[in-house]
Amino acid sequence: MTHRSGFVNIIGRPNVGKSSLLNALIGERLAVTNPKAQTTRHRIFGIYNEPDLQIVFSDTPGVIDPAYRMQESMMVFVKEAMKDADVFLFMVELGQTEFKDERILAGLQHADVPLYVAINKIDKGNQEQLEAAVQHWSSVFPNAKQILPLSVLESFNVRELLSAIKDEIPEGPEWFPKDQLTDKNDRFIVSEIIREKILSNYKQEIPYSVQVEVESFKEEPDIIRIRAIIIVARDTQKSIVIGKGGSMLKKVGTEARKDMESYYGKKIFLETFVKVDKDWRNDERKLRKYGY
Repeated sequence: MTHRSGFVNIIGRPNVGKSSLLNALIGERLAVTNPKAQTTRHRIFGIYNEPDLQIVFSDTPGVIDPAYRMQESMMVFVKEAMKDADVFLFMVELGQTEFKDERILAGLQHADVPLYVAINKIDKGNQEQLEAAVQHWSSVFPNAKQILPLSVLESFNVRELLSAIKDEIPEGPEWFPKDQLTDKNDRFIVSEIIREKILSNYKQEIPYSVQVEVESFKEEPDIIRIRAIIIVARDTQKSIVIGKGGSMLKKVGTEARKDMESYYGKKIFLETFVKVDKDWRNDERKLRKYGY
């Protein structure tokens, strides 16, 4: 039996639904999703498997103009994704008509692999807006194999997009075991679940100043014991993250634990602590330590 495999790299601006699409295609919440921009910080593989097929979907940080060194590192992940695709999936949302990074735009326009353009969030507009969007992005990407209207939220055209991409995948080996869903380890998954709860529960600068480090992950037959450190950039942020009487930290921990129990199908014992690591987002040594 012939086996096909390939890498499908998802590119787009922040908050257009890249991570939500990845999760929908794989059927698991692998990537953090949140209405706040710049939710995705790393390049995350989501692996779709069939007996004779393996598609490695690559979710990337939203393309931005970096303001500090952590964001510069995030954009390196995007540049890497421009080099190793078997298929490109460029994602926009309805109403978006520009993409400021000219290099990436030109790279997609002259790509020597198939390009698909997905217009997400069509549930938020009307037929006239959709037709205008299809016409606009068709003119920007005359090389696109297909311009596909999409609503990840309402599961509209997600399966159709997957079906179209399947047809583009070349012959190739199994790059990952068939039962593997992502290239990331348990500590990364746990840290992302906690970070998602921080994004949901705090406002302003807090979510963007936080890094989560999992100090220990010990799996026992009936329980997983996890110790995690929430790292902030300033002392004032530490008190906000903890909250009055520890209330906010407890809320984040409870919500994260429930999601972990759903993901792992086991009871979770989660300990969370907060530590200040001043200006870590602009320190190259610290960024390397935290995986950027």
